[in-house]
Amino acid sequence: MSFAALPERLAQVRAEIARQQAAGGWTHSVTIVAVTKGFGPDAVTAAFEAGLADVGENRVQEALDKQNVAAPGIRWHLIGHLQRNKAKLVPGRFALVHSVDSRALAEELNRRASAPLRVLLQVNAAREPQKSGCSLDEAPGLARQIAALGQLQLDGLMTMAPFTDDEDVQRRTFRSLRALRDTIKEEGLWLPTLSMGMSADYATAVAEGATVIRLGTVLFGPRQKETTP
Repeated sequence: MSFAALPERLAQVRAEIARQQAAGGWTHSVTIVAVTKGFGPDAVTAAFEAGLADVGENRVQEALDKQNVAAPGIRWHLIGHLQRNKAKLVPGRFALVHSVDSRALAEELNRRASAPLRVLLQVNAAREPQKSGCSLDEAPGLARQIAALGQLQLDGLMTMAPFTDDEDVQRRTFRSLRALRDTIKEEGLWLPTLSMGMSADYATAVAEGATVIRLGTVLFGPRQKETTP
């Protein structure tokens, strides 16, 4: 599969990030995670050659298969739901796990890790019953519990907005995650990373203060079997 359009698409994304940050008054850097789920290893190579060193996968096994053939220097992100029985495969293979959503999973990762493992707490900020993530009410206490684990480094929060074109709905979701981060900060725990925004809504997420965005189809084009990026 050809990814010849990737550099141009990436330039458009970066221009949009700059516009949205200017509108929102933000000056922090925004990390683009290239989501290669559903694409072959050539997508990873294309992303790296275009200047994207952060690559995200939803499934552990798909990530491991690509890691075995990918060039060194890539920072791998696990962005999909992680089952506890797969936790043993994660330490040492991922720079950041975005989808820690329970104390049980955090404790299993902590038990398996032999070196500090960076993680994010996944929050169901949209309150959608079909989505993973802890509730907004549970998040402050769970964040403190995870931060106390010896081998986990809790860097921030992650969420997904509802799959909708309604920008107001998107904005409320992302704003609620940022407000949660600010509340947790007032309680003494600083979580700088806000992983929020995908191909369809990253502009709104950036306007609301995202520090990490997870992009698939907007960079690589449609997947052969299209799924949510």
